[in-house]
Amino acid sequence: MTELTIRMVEHDDLTACHTIEVRSFPPCEAAWTTSLENRINHYPEGFLVAEYEGEVIGQVNSGSTSKDDISDEEFKQLIGHDPEGENIVIFSLSVLPEYRKKGIGGKLLDSFVKQARDMGKSKVLLLCKTDLIPYYASHGFQDCGVSESTHGGAEWHTMELPL
Repeated sequence: MTELTIRMVEHDDLTACHTIEVRSFPPCEAAWTTSLENRINHYPEGFLVAEYEGEVIGQVNSGSTSKDDISDEEFKQLIGHDPEGENIVIFSLSVLPEYRKKGIGGKLLDSFVKQARDMGKSKVLLLCKTDLIPYYASHGFQDCGVSESTHGGAEWHTMELPL
């Protein structure tokens, strides 16, 4: 995929990002359009997209906080978001199903981590299901155990990447 571009989100990407979200997560876990729009409008520097041949095919979006407990559901609506917070929290890393297993998620994640370092963040945090622990571990994240989050009725693990 030589024509893959990783760039900061633009408002015109909202529909594509929502499509990626609903095709990547069960309905009880996918972010609402309003949540994605809020993230685009209020923290675009924490929201990257992967574009291939003019189509947005992947995304990673986040919020920032100085808290280590990232289980608060309201934070996904950026309630309590602090752009100057020492931690950056990934809400979603997702790629359209037909483009998976091609390294796009890894390129998005690597670009995101570089951006977080450039922003002076101390660590990247995220929540993932048990089956994704090895994926994030392969990118340097450490499993900090089961989170108190009950998002979508699932069990989540807190993952941490010190910067």
